[in-house]
Amino acid sequence: MRTLNDMIQEGTQAKNRRLTGTVVSDRMQKTRIVAVTRLKKHPKYLKYYKKTTRFKAHDEKNEYKTGDTVVVGETRPLSREKRWRIIGKSEALNSTIGSEAKIHKKDEFLPSEPIGETKLSQSETNSKSE
Repeated sequence: MRTLNDMIQEGTQAKNRRLTGTVVSDRMQKTRIVAVTRLKKHPKYLKYYKKTTRFKAHDEKNEYKTGDTVVVGETRPLSREKRWRIIGKSEALNSTIGSEAKIHKKDEFLPSEPIGETKLSQSETNSKSE
């Protein structure tokens, strides 16, 4: 069996697309439906909107459940609609979300004085009011 490095050296292109998504259904045996959400730009209004695509991905051991964030990789056709294989859980994504979820103090990120204003001395405030 050829490896990825062999294909690169021969000059052929390997199917190497990898996407991150969420498992939305685990009802089938050895198959999971993974929803991949991406941002797409509207051609006329130039506004970004969410586009969700659902892929059927192969899960040999039935180990991924609904709600898991996984990485899927493109592969040869395994069935009529199944062209993706689950590579693993997206641990990097889960760890970043967990670190951002810690509770901060209320005024931790607020500046000590309003932006754009400086404290004026007593003589400067008197001269401004006159």
